[in-house]
Amino acid sequence: MWLKPEEVLLKNALKLWVLERSNRYFVLQRRRGYGQDGGGGGLAGLLVGTLDAVLDSTSKVAPFRILHQTPDSQVYWSIACGASREEITEHWDWLEHNVMKTLSVFDSNEDITSFVQGKIRGLIAEEGKGSFIKEDDPEKFREALLKFEKCFGLPEQEKLVTYYSCSYWRGRVPCQGWLYLSTNFLSFYSFLLGAEIKLIISWDEISRLEKTSNVILTESIHVCSHGEDHYFSMFLHINETFLLMEQLANYTVRRLFDKETFESDQILHDPLQITKRGLESRAHSEQFSAFFRLPKEETLQEVHECFLWVPFCHFSALGKMCISENYICFASQDGNLCSVIIPLREVVGVDKADPASRGVSISIKGKRAFRFTDVKDFEQLVAKLRLKCGATSSPQHTTNPEVASSPDPDNLVDYYEGRSMGQKDSSKTVSTEALMTVFHPQDAENLDSKMLKEKMKEQSWNILFVECGRGVSMFRTRKTRDLVVRGIPETLRGELWLLFSGAVNDMATNPGYYTEVVEMSIGTSSLATDEIERDLRRSLPEHPAFQSDTGISALRRVLTAYAYRNPKIGYCQAMNILTSVLLLYAKEEEAFWLLVAVCERMLPDYFNRRIIGALVDQAVFEELIRDHLPQLTDHMTDMTFFSSISLSWFLTLFISVLPIESAVNVVDCFFYDGIKAILQLGLAVLDYNMDKLLTCKDDAEAVTVLNRFFDSVTNKDSPLPPAVQQASNLSNAKSDHPKVDITDLIREANERYGDIRYEDVQSMRSRNRLYVIQTLEVTTKQNVLRVVSQDVKFSPSDREELYELFKKEHFLSCYWSVNSSVLRHHDPSLPYLEQYRIDCQQFRVLYHLLSPWAYCANKDSLALWTFRLLDENSDCLINFKEFVCVLDTLYNGSFTDKLKLLFKLHIPPAFTEVESLSPSKGTELSKEELIHFSQLTVSSPVDSQEADALKSPEKGKGKVDIQAYLKQWQDELLKKEENIKDLPRMNQSQFIQFSKTLYNLFHGDPEEELLYRAIAVVTSLLLKMEEVGRRLQSSTSPGKSPAVAVASTAEDQKKLQEENAPQQPESTKMQGPPSEDHEWSFAFEQILASLLNEPALVRFFEKPSDIKAKVETAKTSQLKARSRL
Repeated sequence: MWLKPEEVLLKNALKLWVLERSNRYFVLQRRRGYGQDGGGGGLAGLLVGTLDAVLDSTSKVAPFRILHQTPDSQVYWSIACGASREEITEHWDWLEHNVMKTLSVFDSNEDITSFVQGKIRGLIAEEGKGSFIKEDDPEKFREALLKFEKCFGLPEQEKLVTYYSCSYWRGRVPCQGWLYLSTNFLSFYSFLLGAEIKLIISWDEISRLEKTSNVILTESIHVCSHGEDHYFSMFLHINETFLLMEQLANYTVRRLFDKETFESDQILHDPLQITKRGLESRAHSEQFSAFFRLPKEETLQEVHECFLWVPFCHFSALGKMCISENYICFASQDGNLCSVIIPLREVVGVDKADPASRGVSISIKGKRAFRFTDVKDFEQLVAKLRLKCGATSSPQHTTNPEVASSPDPDNLVDYYEGRSMGQKDSSKTVSTEALMTVFHPQDAENLDSKMLKEKMKEQSWNILFVECGRGVSMFRTRKTRDLVVRGIPETLRGELWLLFSGAVNDMATNPGYYTEVVEMSIGTSSLATDEIERDLRRSLPEHPAFQSDTGISALRRVLTAYAYRNPKIGYCQAMNILTSVLLLYAKEEEAFWLLVAVCERMLPDYFNRRIIGALVDQAVFEELIRDHLPQLTDHMTDMTFFSSISLSWFLTLFISVLPIESAVNVVDCFFYDGIKAILQLGLAVLDYNMDKLLTCKDDAEAVTVLNRFFDSVTNKDSPLPPAVQQASNLSNAKSDHPKVDITDLIREANERYGDIRYEDVQSMRSRNRLYVIQTLEVTTKQNVLRVVSQDVKFSPSDREELYELFKKEHFLSCYWSVNSSVLRHHDPSLPYLEQYRIDCQQFRVLYHLLSPWAYCANKDSLALWTFRLLDENSDCLINFKEFVCVLDTLYNGSFTDKLKLLFKLHIPPAFTEVESLSPSKGTELSKEELIHFSQLTVSSPVDSQEADALKSPEKGKGKVDIQAYLKQWQDELLKKEENIKDLPRMNQSQFIQFSKTLYNLFHGDPEEELLYRAIAVVTSLLLKMEEVGRRLQSSTSPGKSPAVAVASTAEDQKKLQEENAPQQPESTKMQGPPSEDHEWSFAFEQILASLLNEPALVRFFEKPSDIKAKVETAKTSQLKARSRL
């Protein structure tokens, strides 16, 4: 590798380097202790190796280097290094042939040095054109990349993202070395006094990744993989390292296990495009868009620390201005103090305020303005913002921020009603009224005490609107939160839900979208629509709105439109309950965009097939219970109890357990504070019932306690009529539980647990996501192993090891492929056995690693034929059960079982003539050839209708044919053991290949000669038997003697082994046994009987084989095998 020229003082380096070659201008040196020929090793070599591993220097990666020297000077320049003698020799030869001759024309040493340095820099620049190295220090990164490739031997496509110096703890002993983070692996290398430590952990194997500290390790990163704990410490920037590791692990997990969400993420679709800088900026963008509830597509472009003038408080709040493509946002250092979101679509003017205060004034529609001061480079910022939003200095719009007036409180409502009315013309099917206003209009003349309180709430909000503004750009302060905790008024609920959730931005930037989706989705039929129809009348059935066609039709349109928009989620139970509540307070289109905000941003991955998001938040909830309610965790023997009771809390935002008039207050807080509000309320509920829960003897008793508590929760200020309210109307005599007001409960939750920060919740989500997905994977593994345990004789530990190898091979094909076909086949919604399947190429790798017949000369052909035999439904994929059953036959089968397998491999549908297109490769098949041959269809004696019956029902596409699955399951249960008499006969060409395979299997065996003679005797006997049989059947037309076709002596049999099978047209090869009279064939019983007469053959097939040794070898060489491919 060429290096940027750097000065080297040779006098101090002589003890560490040995001279290999030299000429007038260049010196080639070898690092002492590397590849020495009889000298330079020993203790000196060990010390140098240790120095190289610990110190950050060029020598740590390169045992060879080339220096440029100028005559009569002690200063040398390092210009190249190499990991091997071949590499450095190549550089040396290039210098001698291309540079040496030119140097003689220069007069001075300075000119020679300048020329060499320029030439080397030019070579580096040329190399860098196609390189993906875009780090801050390309030289150091190139050196680290070289060592990474040398130490771990991973494929070239494995992209190194970054590397860190750290210590790896082996017990209580720290080992200093280098941690390498690449797209698919966490790798560590250390070399200390001759002890080499090399660790490779793939991200998809990690179940725990967290920062920890104890007495010995002040602060370290804990990685748990396959039950083994690894600790890394002494990082210079441990937070940066941990966040990057967390991102890479979550990215890999999403790509491999959770492709539903990954496929929509184009940024991380190509592993080769991942860089450290890209991951860091992505993390900031995700945090930015989640905090301000902006569309996921928004990326953070600039951050400026500044002050924002808050007119109603008459002070400036210190915070950060964050700018993306379409928004300007501000959050104070204390996030609860003040925050603002300004969509660029609302901006009408950007001006420079007082130059002395470096101010920027942003004017928006509605005659409002925001003034930011102490902005660094404020003049450039003003120019950028003007360019971005197309605004100019507009005095007629600019007002004094101190006297900025609020628009009429009804402006926002009128705006959206106007848009909705415009859309009503294009589609009369879309409702433009919230169901609550239709079914429960407020009577303004007859105001009871509850309605008076409701009006007072509305007045409080109107006062807030006057102070803070109304609409998407309103100030959000502590007062806003206090009003939300008290409960949003019925008339404002839809508007403020839309505002706080960020759905208002989606709706504004996609006018007419909902109407179009409704029109396109009407009449569609899918599994999702069937489930929607089934659940429509289960959604708040006691509410009058959903006892009428108006409410049911609106609910159907919203759910069907969303299933059409996002088929990856489609429809999930609990979405109907949530949507029905949204429709009560929001117009139909607004309810749709609120559902989008909840499913795609606020509760990510909640509503997919495996509800991973809900399981992750349950794990976060358990962690918070341990921290805040330790006495409860001490009492409960099993923490899964909390998961079982809280799942409906998270999926329905407490709507399914609380009366509707109380649940809507919880939804108010959720849209303002996100999942933090649900976690806080959950803790408050458990805390409120702490004493009773501690006396419970079992889970059922605890569930009863909580259900009685939820029944007692009321909303004394709710203006809803009694017919709608769901709170228990039973007399207090029937319930000994005191009534609990929802407002008091929410206020207590905020006071006790308000210190839970959004950033902490996000961190816990990331940490627990790995654990949840690995737990699901363990469940899948346990179910698969339980299914196959009845069919194989392997021990449980062997079955588990084989499953891990099978799954690993599946993933290895996905690591370095942007659009892996195997990844597309992985579907977590399928039955456990079908979730992981491998193709022919992957099967070949495993066959070579695990099969006892893998030493055979035609092992590629055997792997191909075995795959074709297992692939009964011809989809070019096999599952773990099929894979492990064939291995069980090879290792644990009887003589007859193994021979029957070998026989079936040489008849259709498994058998096909195989010939490599590259004669130089012999019997080795390329990947393309393997795939081609695996997809060939060969007619077999089985009737075509029976073959169709073997095919699995269509999976993962539209509706699932349950009847087809049941029929397939029944057929498998009734499947009888195959009778050897039912096997078709083997024709001439197939028998010749069968004989060749036997010869290949015997090669290298201790009894090789004996086996060759035995098979020659068997072959001769079979041919004579066939000839006699034919003569008895047809004495008039004796035909061609089979004895002529195949020699009967051992010597002739060996010649047969070397010659090729008879060449036939492709059509003939595909048609099975020809019908000519002179063709001869054998039944399986004949071959079996003949082979049983030869003890050497019986001993060979009954010889025990050790699967454990093969598995251990495969675990260490699987990655290398994939690297070679």
